[in-house]
Amino acid sequence: MEQVSGNLYDYPIYYDLVFGSDWKAEFDFLRQVFNRFGGGNVQRVFEPACGTGRLLYRLADAGLDVCGLDLNPRAVEFCNKRLLKHGYEASVICGDMCDFKLPKKVDAAFNTINSFRHLLSEAQAEAHLRCVAESLKAGGLYVLGLHLTPTAGEPMTEESWSARRGNLAINTHLATMDLDRRKRTERCRMKLDIYTPTERRQIVDELVFRTYTRDQIQKLLETVGVFDIAETFDFSYRIDSPIEIDRETQDVVFILRKKRGSK
Repeated sequence: MEQVSGNLYDYPIYYDLVFGSDWKAEFDFLRQVFNRFGGGNVQRVFEPACGTGRLLYRLADAGLDVCGLDLNPRAVEFCNKRLLKHGYEASVICGDMCDFKLPKKVDAAFNTINSFRHLLSEAQAEAHLRCVAESLKAGGLYVLGLHLTPTAGEPMTEESWSARRGNLAINTHLATMDLDRRKRTERCRMKLDIYTPTERRQIVDELVFRTYTRDQIQKLLETVGVFDIAETFDFSYRIDSPIEIDRETQDVVFILRKKRGSK
């Protein structure tokens, strides 16, 4: 099998399959969150670090007005082409998720698959949260999902999954190579085994994430001071099963509500 080193985000077709195969659970959960915590008033939604927009066009199909932002121009191009193909405006822009300003405020934002942890400093994380808050209407929601580093028990260090679409099949393996709690970095290797009727290849990518314990993420939210925590869930996306974050919690979805009076 041919092996190449590359950035997964430069291969939007592969990215879309790897991270979009289980879209339905996230999609249903977001709709339920918008209804339950948004008072039925969520119409315009925004996804920072949207990648290929695997959920954006589906939310548009559900009648919502959507927009997004991503740093990778190939992902943005892919996303906008798909929005246009489905009859919607090309509403995704290329930009930095800790330095942006939307032309029109939104009712809700979401970032559910750990992209927030690509921001490797506290300053970047704070800037991102403030940018999102400034993009939201009063009382608007931010659905933020990320993996936490537990302070009790053993952290999950690898996971594998498979996805298929038509003649394209991808087996993905993600493993932690180094976890530095002092520097708050987690270095991971992602391997994609890609199969088509005419090709077999492997793409190997290395990803670096900022780590967060329960106390660290809560301190960050308190420092920024623009969101209240409305509820917390895990990656099972069960709207009737909220969780309490403890020392062993490894995945969490925060339902954040913009504080009244925040600009």
